Amino acid sequence: MPTPVSTASPLFLREDEIRRGIELLYFGYSNMTHSIDEGLSKQGLGRAHHRALYFIGRQPGLTVSDLLALLAITKQSLGRVLNELVERKLVEGRQGKQDRRQKLLYLTAQGEKMEASLFDALRTKMAAAYVQAGQGSVTGFWHVLEGLIPEQDRSMVAALRDNE
Repeated sequence: MPTPVSTASPLFLREDEIRRGIELLYFGYSNMTHSIDEGLSKQGLGRAHHRALYFIGRQPGLTVSDLLALLAITKQSLGRVLNELVERKLVEGRQGKQDRRQKLLYLTAQGEKMEASLFDALRTKMAAAYVQAGQGSVTGFWHVLEGLIPEQDRSMVAALRDNE
């Protein structure tokens, strides 16, 4: 059973409280993603590959430039990741219908299967944490995370939510 999280201090903006939040965010994320690292490693893939699979799966037909913005990585890094995913037949690029110069990204059937398997492992961890915290805490958690996203990037996040 996880250690119960105490209530935030009324002085929640003190350095100790901020550090605790940063540490919890870091260790929580690390533990959650650790659940998929082994499966990715067996495939010779890493977290950057997973993030690309995840976002392409969330927004089929995503452009390369939109994926670049979502991942906030260099063009060179994205090119390496996408080339590997295409070579492994997990992702395919299709020509845009309105603009033939555009490359639209889609998961292949094999890519969908892999992304679903990785998501299942993450869902298990996240759902358990959500159940333990309760609905109100989950909403508060979302508010905190949304507050960490720069204003100019919030429309990208909202577009993901709109795809549901």
